[in-house]
Amino acid sequence: MHAHKYDFDIRFFHELSDFVQAVERDAGDSLFLIELDALYNMQSDLLAARKTLLLGELLQRLPSGHRYVYLQSERQGSRFPLQQRLVDSNCLAYAEKPIANDVLVDKLFNLFVQQKRSDVVRVAMLGTPPGWDDAALREQRVELVYHTDPQTLHLRVKDLRPDIVLITDEEYERTPAVVRVLKRNIEADPVREITLLQRRADAGQARRALDSGFDALLAMDDPDLLARQLLNRADKIRVARDLIGKDRATGLLNKIGLQHKAQALICRAALEGKPLCLGVIDIDKFKTINDTWGHYFGDIVIKRLSLTLAPRMGDGDLLSRFGGEEFVVVFWDCALEQGWHRLDAMRQAFGATPFEVKPGDVRHFSFSGGLAAYPSGRSENELFLAADAMLYEAKEGGRNQIRPFPQVVASTA
Repeated sequence: MHAHKYDFDIRFFHELSDFVQAVERDAGDSLFLIELDALYNMQSDLLAARKTLLLGELLQRLPSGHRYVYLQSERQGSRFPLQQRLVDSNCLAYAEKPIANDVLVDKLFNLFVQQKRSDVVRVAMLGTPPGWDDAALREQRVELVYHTDPQTLHLRVKDLRPDIVLITDEEYERTPAVVRVLKRNIEADPVREITLLQRRADAGQARRALDSGFDALLAMDDPDLLARQLLNRADKIRVARDLIGKDRATGLLNKIGLQHKAQALICRAALEGKPLCLGVIDIDKFKTINDTWGHYFGDIVIKRLSLTLAPRMGDGDLLSRFGGEEFVVVFWDCALEQGWHRLDAMRQAFGATPFEVKPGDVRHFSFSGGLAAYPSGRSENELFLAADAMLYEAKEGGRNQIRPFPQVVASTA
């Protein structure tokens, strides 16, 4: 199945009861793949009196609370009622056979990465809260920040960099220029959505609001409905972020996504008086890896490095595939020495990862890194340049090591 190339551990089941038990015991980190044709052959432990069960009955045996990837034939894929049945049966995705093993594993890797994506969507609201359930929204990774002064909203937005700004009709009528001020800031996010909340429909007010720069209008008479609409918008924002700011191969932030988030994190560090570290990582002798075993294998090395780094990142940290074989990490609330220890532990973990380049031939690879800290570096660009210079020193000094700036940590290879 080529799964070993991505550090996947794939288990195969021939009895439905065994599969169901494995799903029920899972801690939530697995993908569950079901081949529909094979599902009919996994019935011997169900009903001895009946030779077959209907597909709907079989799907009902699958534990709820989990999502499944269904593998079907081209003929099955042409039947819309079947697709409807799958979607209604906790379908995460479905794929059609025939599909090459390496292609299937690569697509499963992408689904695995997507399941890990749950970025916080920050919402700034000007005006009286509508009475929705704040705790429920936070559980869905929507962070609400309330503000009361329209004349300082632009300063709060500059500091918070929210994804959505909600303004009640009452506050808009008090200060009609509030949106124009927000949008004329040269640092304004062009994709930030600014929405007017109306207590009652008012076509004249709606026209004025749209002409002044509002992007959308929502009714606020039903708080629960408004919360549901906000969650849908948050999901669309996450998708848009992925398209613009995520690397398609690894699911990590790309250069654009990193720069946007790092700038916001530095602003937050300044407001809260917190330190942070920025590290630049580069896989050692990556050209040799590509030239020796091919670019496809090089892509596998990159993906497995992303799988090594991601579980070791905290909730407030950032991880980016900056380009090619180069990665960037940002550790939140982290001093330089602590950051060095964290990055060096990642280096050791990746160095211990086995790569089977051909049957019986296992190799190990390494990366080098440079590290710089805020507030010694005041901007994302300044931090990156300092860390990149230390990466160069690490490469020149023999590779497979982390060099900090300034040199306050005695690094060991």
